[in-house]
Amino acid sequence: MGILGVVPSDGVLRDRFGRVATDLRISLTDLCSLRCTYCMPAEGLPWLSKAARLSDDEFVRLAELFIRLGVRSIRLTGGEPLVHPTLPGVIARLTALEPRPEISLTTNGVTLARSARTLAAAGLDRINISVDTLDRERFRELTRRDRLADVLSGVAAASAAGLAPVKINTVLVRDNNLQEAPQLLGWALRSGYRLRFIEHMPLDADHQWSRNAMVTADEILDLLTAAGYALAPHGARTHAPAEEFDVVDGPDRAEWASEVGRVGVIASVTRPFCRECDRLRLTADGQLRTCLFAREETDLRAPLRDGATDRELAAIIVAAVAEKQAGHGIGTAAFVQPDRTMSAIGG
Repeated sequence: MGILGVVPSDGVLRDRFGRVATDLRISLTDLCSLRCTYCMPAEGLPWLSKAARLSDDEFVRLAELFIRLGVRSIRLTGGEPLVHPTLPGVIARLTALEPRPEISLTTNGVTLARSARTLAAAGLDRINISVDTLDRERFRELTRRDRLADVLSGVAAASAAGLAPVKINTVLVRDNNLQEAPQLLGWALRSGYRLRFIEHMPLDADHQWSRNAMVTADEILDLLTAAGYALAPHGARTHAPAEEFDVVDGPDRAEWASEVGRVGVIASVTRPFCRECDRLRLTADGQLRTCLFAREETDLRAPLRDGATDRELAAIIVAAVAEKQAGHGIGTAAFVQPDRTMSAIGG
């Protein structure tokens, strides 16, 4: 038998469509320091209790198990992972696992300026930071917090700490920051950051998402082209969620940090990449999700706390992955938005 006696001898997590899971997203907490309008209401959400959330020991034990089952990269998310008090310790423990996984982090950057070097020293490899606007008032409208200066300081600190390339995640919202797309790209090119625009997905707390209202990948690319940026496909997307383009020319080219820049578009709605998906998600309360938009989860917390062996937990994981759905189904009559929001699932 293969690893732990429950998977094939090639030691991979394979679903019924032949996709192999190698990337695990771990949500360390559902708590967040911002209240982004496209994500949650102003008053926040009903947060998980401390007892409901996995402990660091439980996160690390499950992460080690997933690595033994073929996972090679782990992304720490939230909520906002920087509010997790022992984040550097978690990163250090994860990087000590064998074979060592690549460790990345997705953050809103609010407190990153004071922790970037510590996280890099703990072993963090890569970082993604959410920046939806460079305008202070617009940032306040979108996030309901006046923290843009802190976020931009955090971005600079991440770059200085060697967490390169620093990736910037931007969600464009119609009637708000849509026309700021070229300005954001210019800023990223001058600073040496790698910008990725993300289509707004149906994961909002109020379930008010509308495909007609969201800004599509085609609109984003048209905006950049109209602003004078010349884009060329960077190459095949493979398993990466972002479709990337080389920025070969633009109105401010003389100020770019490199001769050719790069920009990405994550178009989960209009250009889905389900056939190449290699991701799994572990929520802060120990639920395994095989798709971001799944309405069903597999409970790992209960068997973990009931004394399940690694082999028993592995069997549960293997069975769950085997039943991964073919695609998210957004746009079909059968699609129903998940009950959990993005902040509760973890990106």
